[in-house]
Amino acid sequence: MHQFKNLIVLGPLIYAIHHFEEHIIFNFRDWRLTYFSDNNPIPTEAVLIILISQLLIFIFVHLIKNNRGSAHLVLFFLMTTQVVNAFFHVFFSFYFNDFSPGAITAVILYLPVNYLIIRAAFQEGYLKSYTELFILFLAGITCFTFFELIGAKVLGYALILTPFYYFFINKYEKQKVT
Repeated sequence: MHQFKNLIVLGPLIYAIHHFEEHIIFNFRDWRLTYFSDNNPIPTEAVLIILISQLLIFIFVHLIKNNRGSAHLVLFFLMTTQVVNAFFHVFFSFYFNDFSPGAITAVILYLPVNYLIIRAAFQEGYLKSYTELFILFLAGITCFTFFELIGAKVLGYALILTPFYYFFINKYEKQKVT
């Protein structure tokens, strides 16, 4: 269970549990509308389906291709939807002095599980340096921030750009080897 390919399967599961905390136990949307603009008319259940589906697509691509590019796509998606999301919940809970629904599972599930995934990515050679991890983290922050500022259409743009990154990282890897 310590392998990257096994750990990434936990991503959709912990996202579903996180969503349960945000929208069944608490009301994240009401909390969010208290502090941020209303730029996402998509129902939360639709967001859940879209994000889990995209993550599963990236996981399936990785299970088939099993290369650095496919691993980076999974890591980018997890950075955007889980790691940066966790920091969002924790930071804004303190910033507004108001509990952000989702902060519990963000800290208890997102951060530890993604730590294990990232550690496995390093151990198996999918990540070669902390610089690569930092670039994926910056890409995640950028995508998450644009999602918060302009809404869900950012997910479509990110999805369109991912094949370019996939081919770039794999081409770069081949050039390094030869």
